[in-house]
Amino acid sequence: MRSQKRGFGPRPADNVGVGEIIFLSERMADRSRPSPDTARFFFALDCPLSYLTAERVERALGEVEWVPVCAEREAHARNRMRLAEREAQILQLPLVEPHRFPMDSRRAARAAAFAADAGVGSTFALAVARLAFCGGFDISSDSVIEEAAAVAGLNPAEAVSAARDARLDLRLDATSRGLRARGIISPPAINIAESWFDGTDCVMAAVSFSAARGRAQTPRLPAS
Repeated sequence: MRSQKRGFGPRPADNVGVGEIIFLSERMADRSRPSPDTARFFFALDCPLSYLTAERVERALGEVEWVPVCAEREAHARNRMRLAEREAQILQLPLVEPHRFPMDSRRAARAAAFAADAGVGSTFALAVARLAFCGGFDISSDSVIEEAAAVAGLNPAEAVSAARDARLDLRLDATSRGLRARGIISPPAINIAESWFDGTDCVMAAVSFSAARGRAQTPRLPAS
């Protein structure tokens, strides 16, 4: 009888199929899974409402984890821009419509995921958002990604390489699906423990919730 040589590493159970393994991989990649210890801000770099929230979220809540997603390039993009213009006037924040809008944010979102892994996710994302919605630049261009990487202290060439790495799409898409499964149609959104806040008033709602738990800072900008 021939003996069967077995490896020492972990192996999937015999009754686990390829589809189940893929499903488990997507669940592990989904950054929308609730975390009891970390407040998280979910944003899309092509979304003007995400940009306005990005300018306020850390001032209002202190340290949060920034999580990029790819929003669908929906037919309502211009309506969201009009809504953002009204919000920007209330908040007294600068806002311009980018020269190419709606924009394709996937390359920039990949680079944002890379920046988050390097510990500079907020700095990179805010730099990209400002280039888009204060400067009107196309965030899918290498030059914008390189500029934001330099601001965040990243190697610009490595950031551009990450922007071209389709393997990062697993995380972005799994997180987008996870948000929709939790009733979040589109960013911006904030997650604290098991609670979710989205839309134009997500910062104010999250501040009120955090204040009740004794963890919010006093905002230096209007929360809504």
